[in-house]
Parts: sequence; C-alpha cells; structure tokens
Amino acid sequence: MSPAGDGASGGRLRLRLPAGAARALRPTAAGVVRAARHGRAVPAVLAVAAVLLTAVSGFLGLRVYERHQEEERGRDALAAARQSALNFTSLDYRHYGRDSRNVLKGATGSFKQQFAAQTKELTKLVAKNKSVSEGKILEAGLVRSGERSARVLVVADSKVTNVAAPEGRARNYRLQLDMVRRDGRWLTSDIEFVG
Repeated sequence: MSPAGDGASGGRLRLRLPAGAARALRPTAAGVVRAARHGRAVPAVLAVAAVLLTAVSGFLGLRVYERHQEEERGRDALAAARQSALNFTSLDYRHYGRDSRNVLKGATGSFKQQFAAQTKELTKLVAKNKSVSEGKILEAGLVRSGERSARVLVVADSKVTNVAAPEGRARNYRLQLDMVRRDGRWLTSDIEFVG
C-alpha cells in the first residue's frame, strides 16, 4: 500500500492496495452482504413457518374437537334411543301409570301427543288383560346423526304375559326411532315398527 498524492488532488490521501489484497477483500465483502441478507431471511422464514404451523395445528385441533363432539352426540342419541325403546317395550299393568310416564318423559312432538292420547285407553286395556311386557334391547345402531337430530334402529325382544298367555310369549321388535335434541336432551319424536 502506498500513499499517492499530488498538489492537484487537494491534499486527499489515496490508498492503493496491492492487486492480491484487493482480490482477497472482495469475496469477504460479498460474503458479509450475503450473510447479512441471509441473516434477515432466516428469522422471516422462521416467523412464516411458525404462523403456518400454528394455523395448521389450530385447524387440526378444531377438526379433532368437532369429531369428538360428533361422536359424543351420536353416543348420547344412541343411549337415549335404547332407553326409549326399553321404556316402550317394558310395560306392566300393575305400574302402568309410572311406565307410561317414563315413555312420555323421553318423548316429544307427534309421538308424545299420540302416546299421551292413547294412555287412558291403554291403561284400561292392559289392566283388563293383566298385561306385562318385559323388554330387552338386543342391538342398536345409528342410521344418521346430526347436531339436532338422529335416526336409530333398535332390535328388541320382550316377554309378554297376559290373561290369554299366562306362561308368556316372546315378541321381537325392529324399531326405527327418530330422535331430536331439545334443551340438551335427546327425545324420541317418532317410533316406527320396521321389517
């Protein structure tokens, strides 16, 4: 390195580097620029990756929660339908008031209206025949389930004793129950006998 100056340059000092030293400094300066650029890019890339990871985790967590809620609703609807079918197939003339109230507690809509309308007549009929039906749920499965409604198929047996059959007769039922969710409870809105 040698200072060069002349009177015309106004007293400025000029440094001249040897050719090898100038070449050695150039890559270092470019490397510093690249490192600086890379240093800014890494935090930005990491920030974007963190945001994406949080969004994906949130979405997957929401899907797992929704799936859990769907499964729980399905289980609750199925349990309510099983109980409703059991109440419907388990009636005793000696406790018919209590048994019919159990059916009505789990009922709503047209099914509740129809059953309530027939209760007075049925009370007389079961008392006259001394009817006792002991229901047993064999199988039950969801046909469909939503947030506010479900359809359940139930297979049930019952042993029915009455004046005409004091030793009892077996009856098989295939029931389709339409369930609706009201005030946090699953209630039976319709029962159909199916093939």
